[in-house]
Amino acid sequence: MLPFDNMITLDQESSTPIFQQIAFSLSQLIREGKLARGSRLPGSRILAAQLGVHRKTIVAALEELEAQGWLETVASVGTFVSQKLPEIKVKSLGEATQIKTPKATPGYDFQADPQLQKPLISNHQGLRFDDGLPDVRLAPLDSLARYYRQRLLLGQKRQSLGYASTQGDWGLRQTLCNYLRESRGLCLNEDNIMITRGSIQAFHLASNCLLKPGSVVGVGEIGYFTGRLIFAQTGAQLQGLKIDKNGLDPNAVEDLCKKMPLRMLYLTPHHHYPTTVSMPAGRRLELLELARRYRFCILEDDYDFDFHYDSNPILPLSSEDNNGLTLYVGSFCKAISPALRLGYAVGPSEVIRAMSDLRRIVDRQGEQVFEAAFADFLKAGELRRHLKKAVKTYEKRRNTLAEMLKTELGDCLNFEIPTGGMAIWGQFDPGISLLDLAKKAAEQGMNINNGSNYHWQEKPLNAARLGFASINEAEMAQGIGVLSKLIKLS
Repeated sequence: MLPFDNMITLDQESSTPIFQQIAFSLSQLIREGKLARGSRLPGSRILAAQLGVHRKTIVAALEELEAQGWLETVASVGTFVSQKLPEIKVKSLGEATQIKTPKATPGYDFQADPQLQKPLISNHQGLRFDDGLPDVRLAPLDSLARYYRQRLLLGQKRQSLGYASTQGDWGLRQTLCNYLRESRGLCLNEDNIMITRGSIQAFHLASNCLLKPGSVVGVGEIGYFTGRLIFAQTGAQLQGLKIDKNGLDPNAVEDLCKKMPLRMLYLTPHHHYPTTVSMPAGRRLELLELARRYRFCILEDDYDFDFHYDSNPILPLSSEDNNGLTLYVGSFCKAISPALRLGYAVGPSEVIRAMSDLRRIVDRQGEQVFEAAFADFLKAGELRRHLKKAVKTYEKRRNTLAEMLKTELGDCLNFEIPTGGMAIWGQFDPGISLLDLAKKAAEQGMNINNGSNYHWQEKPLNAARLGFASINEAEMAQGIGVLSKLIKLS
């Protein structure tokens, strides 16, 4: 008879019940081949005596293992290791005593996609000039929390806490329709919009519905890195297009259409990413006409429409679309906080339906309670009040940063004051290596983009976005001080 008291160690302080510890230990002995199939176990009283536990605890453990298929009981005979288990070779002493460690390498063929193994934007403690993020210290957390609490505790729980539409909360879609009609001039109803977890999910769903391996996607020669990643993952063929002082050049788009069938054109016309320039109305109309003539989709990423300072913003290109040519994507991540994963896609109802159908195998649905709470937040005018305050604050910060850059780095940094957005596009003097500068700045505890991910072919640029929205005047001064010192030392 095996000395189970030497083979099973019980932890009286563990939160795992003793009978489960015993059941797991016995199954482990079977997996290691120390208890062969067909082996008879001692009676429950003997096992209880060996392990110093109550007999009922042993009975519970044996019943657990029998239910799982490890053991089988023969009436009036005893309990045995199941004959239905495969034959297990007894491990050597060295193998048996080897401490198990979590596995990094799988036991099957596998290769991670190198395209996706790129650094992510994350919270950076300390000094930074980020990509153009909001100041979360201004976020209207109290009012958001109030509406969320009301929905969570006072709402119809069977409705709000159950499964919901993959297209998003009906109330939020309805409220957003009104908001987007008034603020952006879009023509839509509830069937033309779906709620997503930020704009990234919208890009992913749209790309997988519209693109196939080999589909041609036009992107700016400098533009949004993550967008390119998403398009490339579908097997699409990316084509870089000329960017000038007015954004994407329509002539480059037409030249491409004459050479190959363009399936999708990705745009950030309100403030081109990363250069921040606004596309004139004339160009927008030219692109819509090209889309009509060559029958391609325009994916319009309006990531920071709410932040325009010098005049009223030009309405989205999608507001002029009368032929179902555009997919308009926006989010509240820049308006309030990157952690607020709430975005939307607007387009022809058939496309939105297909994107919603695809979502069910990716994410099933959004956070139903929060979506309903955000609808209340939006209807009450809370977002408009927050944006009014934020726009004033960010405009002041834009002007402050521009003045500091001109004073401290004017001889080595070229930039124009943007009409809107949340960042300044700064081009460094050729004598300064931004790659080296960013590395040295990181060693000083300050974060700045090194310019390596803007170009569509990943050619490093000696330019970067210098975010001003998320930092105050004192933080700007500290950051510029670090850059100025490093540049003088280089």
